[in-house]
Amino acid sequence: MVGVKPAEIVLLCFLLLHGLVAALNCTDHSPESLVRALEKELFPKKLVRPVKNHLDSVNVSVSITVLGILGLDEKAQTMTTFIWQYLLWDIAGLSWDEKECGIKRVSIPRENLWIPDIYISEFMEEDHSPETPYVYLYNSGLVLDDKPVRVTSSCRLVIYTFPFDIQNCTLTFGSYLHYDSDIRMIPGSMAEDILRESREVMETSGEWELIDFKLAPHVLILAEGNYSEVKYFFTLRRRPMLYVVNLLIPSCFLITVDLFSFLLPPQSVDRSSFKMTLILGYTVFLLIMNDLLPVTGETTPLMNVFFSISLALMVASLLETIFITNVQFSSSHYSAVPQWLSVLVLQYLAVLVCLPPVKRHNRVTLSLNKELAIDNSSNITNSSVKQLHGISTVPHPQQAVLDELRKLSKDLIAIRLHVDNHFQGTSSSQEWYMIGIVIDRLLFSLYIIFILISFVTIICIWIWNDKFVA
Repeated sequence: MVGVKPAEIVLLCFLLLHGLVAALNCTDHSPESLVRALEKELFPKKLVRPVKNHLDSVNVSVSITVLGILGLDEKAQTMTTFIWQYLLWDIAGLSWDEKECGIKRVSIPRENLWIPDIYISEFMEEDHSPETPYVYLYNSGLVLDDKPVRVTSSCRLVIYTFPFDIQNCTLTFGSYLHYDSDIRMIPGSMAEDILRESREVMETSGEWELIDFKLAPHVLILAEGNYSEVKYFFTLRRRPMLYVVNLLIPSCFLITVDLFSFLLPPQSVDRSSFKMTLILGYTVFLLIMNDLLPVTGETTPLMNVFFSISLALMVASLLETIFITNVQFSSSHYSAVPQWLSVLVLQYLAVLVCLPPVKRHNRVTLSLNKELAIDNSSNITNSSVKQLHGISTVPHPQQAVLDELRKLSKDLIAIRLHVDNHFQGTSSSQEWYMIGIVIDRLLFSLYIIFILISFVTIICIWIWNDKFVA
């Protein structure tokens, strides 16, 4: 049996306890001496994980600081942020005496050390972040990898309450290849500290505001093995003032003007021209502001529904004005109103819109005209009979005056009937006109209800948004 020297046993035990890299000895108090020792003891082992035993895992601490929220793309469902990424891990067994080497930490090129393959699972584009060629190595064996990262990550955006929406996005940090038995991810800071520091150093003040931040360790379980991860949850709120000033307020002004246009007489031609001009202006306004509206195929924003209903009400009010104008000037050519339509509109809808029924008045002039026609025919018959019998009819002066008055009365009655028919129309025309009035009042009521509901909904969502942030 080959004998083993005691010195070899001590050396073997030291390597097992402190890893393959022992404490470094510096020849003088200078960084160059430390680098020479690292080149001899550490750099040749950069291809393997820095652990005492290959069964041990490397604990990688990850922390971030949000420097800016560059934007969210609703169509592509992505979030673009600029963050600082901090990674910390230990090289097992590595240490040096600060007094002996004269330095506590030293910057080392990345290619000379083993670097964990940490990536962000939600990455959607190529990383265009600036390269940082160095990492810090401390005398305790701690490695600090600090670098900026421009992240374009996937994020499920829900824009139903645009522009008062609040979005929740996630960044997941983990090893690309190594299982949790090789690399274990550990949160490096508390969520409250990250949120406070991010707000202090935030360099962009754009459309989005960081209002909350949370983190949690996570294990991705797969058939081949488990992956250790750390998830960071962002809560972002859109600043709505830009959209309120440029979209909501002008749209509300146009809707209010269209609402007051109901005060014009329905049969007025100026009302139709006014509404057509207003619809044209509202359409141009929507086309100009289309770039401010989010585009997504999953959900339709509530504001888009508001604009669509507003435009539909404007078009409906114009069609209703055209209908009333047509009834006013062409109702004499219409057939009688159907019974079901008359009952539905004039009896039920009229009561619903608080419109009192119009009472019909019977004209006595029709009977007077008939009596005068009978008297006239009887006079003509008597005079003709007298002429046939040869009786001379010498007109008495009072009789001549009476005949002239009767003729004048008949002419006045005919003119009166013609004027009444012109302004009042037949009973069928009157029913059509009353139907138009009821529809006009009904659309006016719907307009008011829609505006009230829209305003209350917008104000409630805005107040809820502010309370959530508070």
